[in-house]
Amino acid sequence: MKNYILAASLLGLAVASSVSAQAADRKVTIKNETGYAIVEFYGSNSGTEDWEENILGGQRLNHGDSIDVNFDDGTGNCMFDFLAVFEDGDQLTKEDVDVCKIGTFTFNE
Repeated sequence: MKNYILAASLLGLAVASSVSAQAADRKVTIKNETGYAIVEFYGSNSGTEDWEENILGGQRLNHGDSIDVNFDDGTGNCMFDFLAVFEDGDQLTKEDVDVCKIGTFTFNE
């Protein structure tokens, strides 16, 4: 009987962990403090080879501006890679950002 209760308890913990990861808040404020305008911004699941669509959709994220992004793509994944493309063509990549644990991500100079 004790083994049954222990197994049921462990199963309950596993389900609760899975549900809490799926229900985690993946909304992140992206701030630009680089001194340059970001003209493209991408966020894709870490470990994938391709970037998703440009989140800015043709808009600019000027120095000092921010944008709120919901990274909940239905996969339950919390780890994302970010790519910022600047007006002069320079790119900045940040890998393995845990969007379930942070509320703000700032691109700095």
